[in-house]
Amino acid sequence: MSQPQRISSAVPLPVLAGLPVRVASLVYEAILLVPLLFIGGWLFLAFTHDASSPGMRAAFRAWLLVLAGGYFTYCWVVSGQTLAMKTWRLRLAMRDGHKVSWRRAAARYVLAVAGLALFGAGLLWVLIDPQRQFLHDRLAGTRLFRTRCAR
Repeated sequence: MSQPQRISSAVPLPVLAGLPVRVASLVYEAILLVPLLFIGGWLFLAFTHDASSPGMRAAFRAWLLVLAGGYFTYCWVVSGQTLAMKTWRLRLAMRDGHKVSWRRAAARYVLAVAGLALFGAGLLWVLIDPQRQFLHDRLAGTRLFRTRCAR
């Protein structure tokens, strides 16, 4: 079994990302997610020709959740960043700075979706958390760090 990879072994851990930049990234992420879900929805309808029956509506929603989950987990594992996170210079890593595994990234996604489904409780958790972390990051053992600007 290989050793977990650190984001950078030559420099100390970056600073934790502040709440305003994380919220801004979240809003931008939602905007960027719309085209992905639109194309995914179009593909679903192109193949099934139906999303009106209760079973197909459930399948359609599940398909969109899986599609979004694939996007997020892939980005978090491969580079630690989604497009919105790159824009706002954020990087997801484990608490100790190591890269996130597939299992951890998937757990973070599932926890984030559950927190949103509970009327945003996972995001509102930040108001009572001593380190101002979202609940899904607290439970998954992940952190959002600020990255340095490439020159």
